Amino acid sequence: MYALALLGCAIVAEVLATTALKSSNGFERLVPSVLAVLGYCVSFYLLAQVMKSIPTGVVYALWSGVGIVLISLVAWLFQGQKLDWAAIGGMSLIVVGVIVIQLFSKTSGH
Repeated sequence: MYALALLGCAIVAEVLATTALKSSNGFERLVPSVLAVLGYCVSFYLLAQVMKSIPTGVVYALWSGVGIVLISLVAWLFQGQKLDWAAIGGMSLIVVGVIVIQLFSKTSGH
């Protein structure tokens, strides 16, 4: 359970870093650029800790899948990104995949 909490923190750090990266305007703005780099460093450090107890493929599937959905929601809510039905459907499939891994996989580390 501790590893999943760390994974959740890694995902949040990655989403914050990606949001800051967008705000950095191609690394032209200092504060968002620094936040992006720090956020990715924190995210990768936590990801490395999680990989000590959960298989790499499962960790990466959860990290990237949940990260994709969360950053898309953040971009939609705060940055005016439009999501069409295909994007919403695809992200719904990602969420279903994460749920299947968590509920049925014996390799997910829980």
